[in-house]
Amino acid sequence: MQGNFSVTIEDFAERHFIKSFQKKYQGKWDTTRLAIVAELEHIDNLLLTDRAEVISDADGVQIIKTKFRVAGTKESSKTSGNRCVVALNKEKQSVSVLLVYTKTDLRGKNETAEWKTMLKEHYKIACS
Repeated sequence: MQGNFSVTIEDFAERHFIKSFQKKYQGKWDTTRLAIVAELEHIDNLLLTDRAEVISDADGVQIIKTKFRVAGTKESSKTSGNRCVVALNKEKQSVSVLLVYTKTDLRGKNETAEWKTMLKEHYKIACS
């Protein structure tokens, strides 16, 4: 069954990289944020596309990386380097936005390893 999921953006995500999106894109970010939330409310549909990938699935929670574009820009979601990492709990019908970043926000050589470390440190979530 494909239904609506509640979406929350975690404080850690707000305090870190979302601030840089707000500053860089100003009014465009508000529209983008609404679009991201609307898409995540129907995450089952998003998972049918190539813009979302399940990274891990443990204890009833899936960690998913999605791609997005900023409204009003010419870049596609695939080429923009903009990503969301979310936790999906189907039982609770909820999606928690854990990170919103662009590839240049992460300092390490391996993007995936970098955000997995951040999840482990800030959310106590280990991704395999």
